[in-house]
Amino acid sequence: MIHQANGIRLGYTDRGAGLPLVFLHAFPLNRTMWTDQEALSSRFRIITVDLRGHGESDAPAWRYSLEQYAADVRQLLGLLGVSRAVFVGLSMGGYLEFALYRNCPDLIRGLVFADTRAEADGPEQVKWRFDLAQRTAAVGPSAVIDDMLPKLLSPGAYQRRPDLVERVKSIQAAAPVHGIVGDLMAMAERPDSTALLGSIAVPTLVIVGQEDVLTPPADAERIAHGIPGARLVTIPDAGHLSNMEQPDQFNRALAEFAAGLPAASR
Repeated sequence: MIHQANGIRLGYTDRGAGLPLVFLHAFPLNRTMWTDQEALSSRFRIITVDLRGHGESDAPAWRYSLEQYAADVRQLLGLLGVSRAVFVGLSMGGYLEFALYRNCPDLIRGLVFADTRAEADGPEQVKWRFDLAQRTAAVGPSAVIDDMLPKLLSPGAYQRRPDLVERVKSIQAAAPVHGIVGDLMAMAERPDSTALLGSIAVPTLVIVGQEDVLTPPADAERIAHGIPGARLVTIPDAGHLSNMEQPDQFNRALAEFAAGLPAASR
């Protein structure tokens, strides 16, 4: 499905009824990374979004920032009649959750941070993002695939699950260059959200793959320890894309969290 929001078309999927769970994808993927989570539509309203520059959404040449993504998501949810939701963000999707909390906290019933971090990029990571953006502009998505694909999955999955490797690779290969470069700049320029953690006053779940090398469990632990009352779930035999490697465990943790929210927050 597609809606116009902030002057561009945004692709999304909307299934089920009940408590809305809004899924925000990782870089440089799209909403299809959440296909296994759509099974939860028997219990909740599942909304997956293609951020600008990805999937079925338009890929303009400019206006890429986490604040812009937050404005896009807010407008889309308004069009869908959603006034409050639980947000589930993985990696870059987690960075977007921090932007949403800064800019529109009234929209948030709960937060699920998956395989992400609160800290801003250091100088080395900023340089890596700019270098990768230049390579992508020159040769296309293959630059990102070559650099990132082995890091997105656990070693076991990368070596023994060719179907999953191909699925992730195909999603990356479909990403428009404008979207990839825009995301890289948006992430490089994002603020440090560590100081925000203590002020987060909604129910929060933090999920991390035990073998995540991009945002290791220590990053998840800092988020969970910084947010009052947050719960941490570590998923064994999973790397950065824990929802794709171990969907049953991911879905179980998510469903238990969402079903356990106080009635007033639902």
